[in-house]
Amino acid sequence: MTRVALIAHDDEKPEMIDLAQSYEDTLSAFDLVGTGTTSKRIMAETDLTVERKESGPMGGDTQIGAEVAEGRMDGIVFLRDPLTAQPHEPDISALLRICDVHDVPLATTRTSAEYVLEGLARDEVDD
Repeated sequence: MTRVALIAHDDEKPEMIDLAQSYEDTLSAFDLVGTGTTSKRIMAETDLTVERKESGPMGGDTQIGAEVAEGRMDGIVFLRDPLTAQPHEPDISALLRICDVHDVPLATTRTSAEYVLEGLARDEVDD
């Protein structure tokens, strides 16, 4: 089953909820994982089940990065707030880097997220 991580910075959480609601049918076919508050909010506002990791600042980004390194992640949607400094920026940079190293699709905007989700859904059907 396709495994996808959902992560969103605080200012981007409403956009992530809207994305999850718009793509709920697509996402329901995936094995979902996400960071703490983002996962909690998605589950509260949709019928999706999301495996909750720690919040980003408490190591959730790193936990997801470990799954990428282990070959257990097929794609990541990480709606980042590029205008706000994050206290755990080194963890974020490491996650972005590990996705590049392991050639795991990573979307950081709504538009790129839609392309990644649609592509992963197409791959799921083709398998």
